[in-house]
Amino acid sequence: MTINNYKLKKQISQKHLLSLVKYSREEIFEIIKYAAELKYLLKKGKTISPLKNKTVALIFAKSSTRTRVSFEQGVRQLGGYPMFLSSNDIQLGRGEPISDTVKTLERYNIDAIMIRTFNQSDLVELAEKGTIPIINGLTDDFHPCQALADLLTIYEHFGRLDNLKLAFFGDGNNVANSLMIAGAKAGLEVVVCTPKANAPQKEILELAKSFGNVSITDDVVEAADKANIIYTDVFLSMGQESDLKKKKSLMVYQVNSDIMEYADKNAIFMHCLPAKRGEEVTAEVIDGVQSVVFEQAENRLHAQKAVMALLMGEK
Repeated sequence: MTINNYKLKKQISQKHLLSLVKYSREEIFEIIKYAAELKYLLKKGKTISPLKNKTVALIFAKSSTRTRVSFEQGVRQLGGYPMFLSSNDIQLGRGEPISDTVKTLERYNIDAIMIRTFNQSDLVELAEKGTIPIINGLTDDFHPCQALADLLTIYEHFGRLDNLKLAFFGDGNNVANSLMIAGAKAGLEVVVCTPKANAPQKEILELAKSFGNVSITDDVVEAADKANIIYTDVFLSMGQESDLKKKKSLMVYQVNSDIMEYADKNAIFMHCLPAKRGEEVTAEVIDGVQSVVFEQAENRLHAQKAVMALLMGEK
């Protein structure tokens, strides 16, 4: 089955979005197709309210522009109430068990939690100890909402998800992990181009390979050759800014006009933002005609709305 012959059902069997590991190909297609519909309705000025009278707690242990704004706007646009909670506002991480946090929030009629934090294990514990949906806004291991927005962007641009090659350049980080899993399940060929020292975690890589066509290389020409999508992310994640050795080793994988020349002539450039021009990508590329980074950023809103509507709406 491809996304082109998938029929929207407006329901999935999942209760949480911790990662995309347990999501089927059909469930990923469901989110993408529903996100496209929600985007169309918003552009036409039409509203639906599957989150009417529902409150979503937005917990941020890591700061963010796109995650906070897109989730707050998304909850509002679906008729619900967003409640922003920074790490300075709550006791999570100051000694209070995670189980106590989720059980307390449930007693205050919180209907779901979106959390952007460090440890994937924190999300797993929230899901195990609570009864409400838990949504991963980013952890050190995974960034599923970004990958879903990326698939939506690719689908809009090419009209399909199968038989396309996505080449990711840079650190084998949480974005790369989620792209490998989501891309493989959706039918893309995903190539991660990185130094061996910065390759994705072995267990995540092997898992992604079990879902579809995923490979690792340190050869930039091999990775970029005939690629339909060229993708990169910041070389140094939050908290790694002082690692100059890592930065130097990754500069070989900078996306520039030479890399784009090896790609398909109709290739697009993607970046999850924020970007550092002159490091992982040149200004010529990210500000050029092949760049779709702002469409990609907008699609975070629509993909996350679809996730929340499917997880929190009436079953």
